[in-house]
Amino acid sequence: MKYRKLGRTPWNVSEISFGAWAIGGSWGAVDDQQSMATLHHALDLGINFFDTADVYGDGHSERLLAQLKRERPDSEIIIATKAGRRLPSQTVDGYSKTNLQAWLDRSRKNLECDTIDLVQLHCPPTDLYYTPQVFDWLEDFVNAGVIKYYGVSVEKVEQAIKAIEYPHLQTVQIIFNLFRQRPAELFFQLALQRQVGILARVPLASGLLTGRLSRTSSFAADDHRNFNRYGQQFDQGETFSGVDFELALEAVEELSELTSSEMSLSQLALKWILMHPAVSCAIPGARRPSQIDETARASDLNELPKSTMEKVADLYNKKIRPSVHHRW
Repeated sequence: MKYRKLGRTPWNVSEISFGAWAIGGSWGAVDDQQSMATLHHALDLGINFFDTADVYGDGHSERLLAQLKRERPDSEIIIATKAGRRLPSQTVDGYSKTNLQAWLDRSRKNLECDTIDLVQLHCPPTDLYYTPQVFDWLEDFVNAGVIKYYGVSVEKVEQAIKAIEYPHLQTVQIIFNLFRQRPAELFFQLALQRQVGILARVPLASGLLTGRLSRTSSFAADDHRNFNRYGQQFDQGETFSGVDFELALEAVEELSELTSSEMSLSQLALKWILMHPAVSCAIPGARRPSQIDETARASDLNELPKSTMEKVADLYNKKIRPSVHHRW
């Protein structure tokens, strides 16, 4: 496992880190025993950064990570959580200091800690990025020892560009993968200049880039790939990266031609993300130890050749770009 600096924080985080949405909920049934085995295996493979949120299983994901820290007291475990999606509807007024304090206190209880390593505003509305007072409150929480650092999780590139204008913001979490390439155009350059860490989320496009989904794949009623495919519950871009399922499967068939016996499609997708030096880490989810075995290995693979990068760009521009690039 290789490591990269996370913005201006003192942390070096594993290039392949752990997205804990799937062990909390909204991906079908979860098995806590299996989830804990997966978390332990992640540590064994050198993963030291875990991303969660207060709404993943209504705090269940946070509590599993607290258990991990209890069971592995000598391991470096950096936990980033998110706050804001407990609001019944997303409004700037909902991000009051009182609400922020309540959300942070609840997460501290779930995580069994006094100070949260990193808290991220959880895809708030665009107008919030133009509300400096909210970021002043986050500074207050840093000074009070409630959080060490803060960042944002965004839906749109424009939100990310505005967010990094706040001088003490440390990280931006953004969807970046083979099907969502726009962040690399301008935002990455700006983030590097400001030394802001980038967490690449949804790196496997909700499983599409594993190559294991097909036109006959079905999903449980409580799996967002079933109930949010068209943005019925939250932003459509969170599910399959906003790409039409049938179109995405066609693209996956072409991408599969770039794989080999030494590199699966998942590993290709993750290594492609890591080819961008602005990225601090990719945070694929996992619910089984075998999934971690595959994804973690992407960090150790050789860099992708120029010809592969060019073929990926050509495929994106011809097949995917027209439907997603302008939206996020």
